This record gives sequence, structure tokens and C-alpha cells, in this order.
Amino acid sequence: MNKSTKTEPPATTTTSPSPAVKRYDEAFKKQAVEHWIKSGTPGTRIAAELGVSYPSLKDWKRRYWGDATPERNDPAEEIRALKPELARVREQRDILKKTLGIFIEPSKSATKPSNV
Repeated sequence: MNKSTKTEPPATTTTSPSPAVKRYDEAFKKQAVEHWIKSGTPGTRIAAELGVSYPSLKDWKRRYWGDATPERNDPAEEIRALKPELARVREQRDILKKTLGIFIEPSKSATKPSNV
């Protein structure tokens, strides 16, 4: 009695649970944007404190506050915040100038044109 049919275990579909999408209510979103605007703190820091993504926070700001950027009340504070960025941009500029100088400078081993 040789059975030619095999019994297969029942097919089980294992689906991994999809990552839970966080949903925030309107009041939370408005408060987050208001906190960002009033505090003058960088949006990335506010997003990290609240556990939300920075692009989401920017989207909420556009939705509830418009495209205006947060204004700092104290111009001196704004200057202090911009100084590190200015230093970084100057450093990048200087590096690019040096790099450009290296590529433009003729090589000492290059042959001179024949018409000179």
C-alpha cells in the first residue's frame, strides 16, 4: 500500500506587522507649530523633542501658519545663530578657491607651446 499523494502542511501566510503610522491630532500639530514659531528654536530641534520628523513639522507649519519663517525677536540672537553658518560657508568658499587654483595653474612639467 504505497500512497502516491503526499499530505502537505496547511499553507500559512505570515505577514509581518506593518510599521505603525503615527497620527497626530490637529491640536497637537497646531501647538507644535506655535511652539516652534514663538520659541525661535530650530525646527530640527523641535521635531526631535516632539518625536516627529522635521519634514512633517514643516508641512504643519505651512498648513497652519503659512510660509513665513519663524522670526526672532532679538536681532543679536539672529546674528549669533547665523555666525556659525557664515563661518562654514566661508570655509567652503576658501576650499573651492584653492581647488580651482590647483586646476587652473599650469603644470611645471607641461611643455611650452612651440610658437613661443
